[in-house]
Amino acid sequence: MKIRTFAAAAAIAALAITATGCSGGTSNSGATNGGGKTLTYWASNQGTSLDNDKQVLTPELQKFQDQTGIKVNLEVIGWNDLQTRIQTAVTSGQSPDVLNIGNTWAASLQSTGAFMPFDSAAFDAIGGKAKFVKTAMDTGGVPGQDPTSVPLYGLAYGLYYNKAMFKDAGLTPPTTWEEMVADAKKLTTGSVHGMTLAAGSYTENSHFAFINAAQNGAEFFGADGKPTFTSDGIVNGIARYLDLMQADKVVNPSNAQYDNGTQAINDFANGKAAMVLSQNNANSSIASQGMKDDAYGVVAFPAPAGGQQIATMVAGINMSIFKNTKNKDAALQFVKFMTSEATQASLDKSFAALPVLQGVTPSFTTNAEQAKTFEDIYSNKSKPLPLVAAEDQFESTVGKAMNQMFAKVASGGTVSKADIKAALTTAQQAVEAAG
Repeated sequence: MKIRTFAAAAAIAALAITATGCSGGTSNSGATNGGGKTLTYWASNQGTSLDNDKQVLTPELQKFQDQTGIKVNLEVIGWNDLQTRIQTAVTSGQSPDVLNIGNTWAASLQSTGAFMPFDSAAFDAIGGKAKFVKTAMDTGGVPGQDPTSVPLYGLAYGLYYNKAMFKDAGLTPPTTWEEMVADAKKLTTGSVHGMTLAAGSYTENSHFAFINAAQNGAEFFGADGKPTFTSDGIVNGIARYLDLMQADKVVNPSNAQYDNGTQAINDFANGKAAMVLSQNNANSSIASQGMKDDAYGVVAFPAPAGGQQIATMVAGINMSIFKNTKNKDAALQFVKFMTSEATQASLDKSFAALPVLQGVTPSFTTNAEQAKTFEDIYSNKSKPLPLVAAEDQFESTVGKAMNQMFAKVASGGTVSKADIKAALTTAQQAVEAAG
């Protein structure tokens, strides 16, 4: 998984005035390089390892240096460390010039005041706002304000299914939730389960709490930005998702210990499950387990009959520039380069990302059918996570509450709708207390 929450945004916001008043950049920022500038860039881990990211990015950064004379000092940071590193950078003022963020962090980070707004002049400098896919650009920051991030890599969830298992069972890919559950029940035999989930990952759980609630037409935050976690649509959506393990029994209880998406993907690739819900960057992990791309298909995560056709939150990675950079013009040139068609085509293929630029053909897979499916999901069946400062707190509180619910189910307990509402009440109170 490449999406993680940014913790303690409220606490960071309180320190933002101090942070943005500090002198800009790390010790490398502003250094000269053969008459040019040197930028410091924090990249998020998108590939199979930190070293893999460096191998992919270094040739691109050399191209940028050859074109502009601007050197980029690269540091790839793992997801377990990135939020802490950003928090420290915001509060200390010792920050990189440019960095990657999970796009779900955008509004929380914007509330700190530590990041450069992309006003009309900044957008002109990087090639214009109109070059980005609207779905991707909608994640840039707080609605109605100049965003403090721009899209870099697009991701979307899909329902992966094993073609041979479906064919042998006389099934076709599901188009509704009810069909998906019925198929999963038929495919749950012996040591094989109909589905596998990252049921111990609070980020995954919060994402599917959001998606299932959205299918019910429910919102986690009201128009006033205040949490509304306990509505019937949210409770029912989470209950529906938990029931894949609890009532439907199509998910192995051991999945409650799966704290990242790779474990579930490996079960799918190794024939232990007929379906898995994952983002489109799962393809490389599936291939690493020896499963060919013609052995599986992908469809949109189905809504219940009569539900809203929301199949994914808008997932992906954005780029931001620290407001205190001493190299604003060079930083904007770098963002322009990273979001150019040529660079995007190269990086999308390496990192299995969806295009964030208008009119660009997906390069993350050679399977045209899968590419078309994910493009449709991303553009037409997606919804951004709440664009509010407390979004990170939503992911943490709701996701971790669901971890506990799945753990209870896995140990033989029962989670009722009343239990779900009680847990969501506690989560909402925590968010309200944090301000």
